[in-house]
Amino acid sequence: MTAHPDTHPNARTGTPADARPDAPPNVRLAARDLTLRYGDRVVSTRLTLDIPDGAFTAVVGPNGCGKSTLLRAFVRLLRPDSGHVGFDGREVGDYPAKALARLLGFLPQDPLAPEDIRVRQLVRRGRFPHRSLLGLWSPADEEAVEEAMAAAGVEDLADRPVQELSGGQRQRVWVAMVLAQRTPYLLLDEPTSFLDITHQYQLLALLSKLRDQGRTVIAVLHDINQACRFADHLVAVREGRVVAEGVPADIVDAALIKDVFDLPSLIVPDPVTGTPMVVPTLQGDRVEHPPPLPG
Repeated sequence: MTAHPDTHPNARTGTPADARPDAPPNVRLAARDLTLRYGDRVVSTRLTLDIPDGAFTAVVGPNGCGKSTLLRAFVRLLRPDSGHVGFDGREVGDYPAKALARLLGFLPQDPLAPEDIRVRQLVRRGRFPHRSLLGLWSPADEEAVEEAMAAAGVEDLADRPVQELSGGQRQRVWVAMVLAQRTPYLLLDEPTSFLDITHQYQLLALLSKLRDQGRTVIAVLHDINQACRFADHLVAVREGRVVAEGVPADIVDAALIKDVFDLPSLIVPDPVTGTPMVVPTLQGDRVEHPPPLPG
């Protein structure tokens, strides 16, 4: 799948790499002119993106558009064909593995737990990047684990085998493991998967709280309305290209939703937060245009 020229008025322009300035001062993590592929399938071509430091960035787009691929490139699980990913002006590939893991905490879409491992044991693995060569367990390690389990709401599951948990419970345990890393950056690929609606909003509120405490959050989200409500910085992706990015209120309109998701919609204010709320207007084979919701 190859990228095609940007069409939305809010899209980034394809400025040549040698004409781009260095990352802005509030950007530590940045991608420059990435070409990403799996085997013979090109996912992204010349993709450039700055992640604002200390913000909650949500990446949205249809299935298979390259969202997860981008996160994998950020944490060097996928090596670009061309271009580069930098953190603090240094190629991520130049960092020692444990040093990078102390900076970027990553939750993949489908993590796998070893058989028979219990919840506390799995969460403790989040402390691996901080362990000394002797592997000594410190009070700071224990504090990080306990704090992470409390934040993810899994303290009562501490002694349960992970394989016996429900999908939603397992997801919260994985979130706790990433939180236990205590990294300044958190990258999460569909972290609300398998969670019921209450736990989805609790997790997103937790990520917002971490952002308020100075962490940088980058999350792939499927729910555009959740992304608009919680994110400071929205990145809309389709077919491996960044269609638009910015503050949700500045970029989300019916044209963008049609371009990215091929979905006709109305955009109305969220009655709770005032952020953009997408109301699909496609009903069966007909497109209905109901009046805006009353204020």
